[in-house]
Amino acid sequence: MNKKELITKIATHSDITLADAERALNALISAVTAELNSGGNVSLVGFGTFSVKSLAARTGRNPKTGEALNIQAKQTPAFKAGSILKTAIN
Repeated sequence: MNKKELITKIATHSDITLADAERALNALISAVTAELNSGGNVSLVGFGTFSVKSLAARTGRNPKTGEALNIQAKQTPAFKAGSILKTAIN
């Protein structure tokens, strides 16, 4: 499912216009992104938790040449599924 299909499902299930559903989805994405940028977590009980993980600097290898490369430390978004979501898909 892509973003357009998700917007259509939201609009259909919520009985709102496509424009309203798109604004709601964009607001959710913006709110989650802003919270993660500020170092926080977003927990949706039963659905899951969005957080930021820190990846340490490490040495990698170029698969083509085998040359060692230094990979810088970085932060990456993470999602941990909640119990209701896990139950729903199993």
